[in-house]
Amino acid sequence: MAEPALARQRDRIDVAPRFTAADAIRLNNLFRGTETQEMLKTLLTEQMLGEVAVVSSFGAESAVLLHLIASVDPATPVLFLDTGKHFPETLAYAKTLTERLGLTNLRVLTPDAEEIAKRDETGLRWSYDPDGCCEIRKVKPLEKALAGLDASITGRKGFQSKTRAGLPRFELDGDRLKVNPLASWDAAKIDAYFEAHDLPRHPLVAEGYPSIGCQPCTSKVKPGEDPRAGRWRGWDKVECGIHVPVADPDDPANQPAF
Repeated sequence: MAEPALARQRDRIDVAPRFTAADAIRLNNLFRGTETQEMLKTLLTEQMLGEVAVVSSFGAESAVLLHLIASVDPATPVLFLDTGKHFPETLAYAKTLTERLGLTNLRVLTPDAEEIAKRDETGLRWSYDPDGCCEIRKVKPLEKALAGLDASITGRKGFQSKTRAGLPRFELDGDRLKVNPLASWDAAKIDAYFEAHDLPRHPLVAEGYPSIGCQPCTSKVKPGEDPRAGRWRGWDKVECGIHVPVADPDDPANQPAF
């Protein structure tokens, strides 16, 4: 009777994780100094990431990453979390960009209806528990969609906030890779790319929204504030949960032990 259990144990040992921290370090070193478009072309055409998808909010700067991806492979899966709380302008912009860029594999993710009914019957959970709202409307649907994938590609950039400063191109996300092709891009480079490729802007950018999430939790940004200062204003919250703040290298808690 012990043999089946032993066999199962061997199976668990023999199954290697998708990626490790060493893989993220290796890739950061491998592509250091490589232009973003060249890096993406190599990653996608040589399938270095395995099964991969782009996670896009179709927000203020999303057109840049999506254009870069479409120029390599427009059939790359694009995951969009339709939380049920987006600005109408965002939903319209998602349709516009998808058609304009020729993206052929848009996958719209929605929250589980039963869980919404149980945990957010009034639709007002964002007003007293934004973490819980993000969990059921963003984190869980994305976890389900990523279950069969080896890596995800995001549009995060280091300049967007203090908690994203120092963002690497490659990082470990559980046993998956998370790729941030625009990590080192600044606002000027983003703007120049929009102009060079005549990309349409999200209509709310001109109204003072440099970072756009769900409508109830997004406000206009004041001069001098971080671009993401309008997200969850008044709450001790800087990310929705599908990403985590970049570790502060100056924090003693993040110093290596010798």
